[in-house]
Amino acid sequence: MKKVIVSISGFMLLFVFLASCGSVKDITYLQTDGLLSKTEIVDTFELRIQKDDILDIKVSSIDKDVSEPFNPQYVGSSSYYNNNYNWSYNQLGFLVDKEGAINYPVLGKIKVAGLSCRELIDYLQDRLSREGYIKDPIVMVRFLNFRITVLGEVNRPGTYNINTEQVTLFDALGLAGDLNLYGRRDRVAVIREDKGTRTILYHDLRSLDVMQSPFFYLKQNDVVYVEPNRVRGEQSAQNQFSNIGTWITMINFLTTMGLLIFK
Repeated sequence: MKKVIVSISGFMLLFVFLASCGSVKDITYLQTDGLLSKTEIVDTFELRIQKDDILDIKVSSIDKDVSEPFNPQYVGSSSYYNNNYNWSYNQLGFLVDKEGAINYPVLGKIKVAGLSCRELIDYLQDRLSREGYIKDPIVMVRFLNFRITVLGEVNRPGTYNINTEQVTLFDALGLAGDLNLYGRRDRVAVIREDKGTRTILYHDLRSLDVMQSPFFYLKQNDVVYVEPNRVRGEQSAQNQFSNIGTWITMINFLTTMGLLIFK
């Protein structure tokens, strides 16, 4: 009898061990057989300016008065408190219009859609210098409204403003506090709108191939969505059934009360 119990106990322990190994494999990112894995980085990603982007463009030079007309203006607001005036300033960037252009001081309308920030910097520096406005100008360009949205089974879903031009899918998930226990590691979608087309591409975070995805680096207004797993679906079904059961109980109670009252 003891041998039977020992055998059953051993079998159960083995089953639990195998089940735990399987569950770990289901949730581990970037799985590989070796201790060291190298993936060649193809550095071809460069964020491009799109319609409705807001650009912060600053021009500087040795002579501040010469470069000042080319810098964006500031809007100030004042408040009176405790016998003092408090001023706050909000910078207004350059909005890329529906034609993909900005209305830039002195230089007029400039087509910027499709350019990278580096290309726009080179363009402005060339024109300002070549047309005699500023000698040796220094130009800085950055996005003011680069944001991404992370939804689904993550710990902190929401919309996040980004202050860098290179954001990966893992960066976005890190901002959202990573996937929770109900998120499917093999069904993480990136939704992107580009040139009038909406594209959805799914990623398996468990595979090293995710880093070769054309959507691995995110663009402005991308949406990352993490699908729920089967456990979450079963919980939802149970909750729905529980709600239906509650309504059935309520209806039966009201029916019984009505029969007693009007008997």
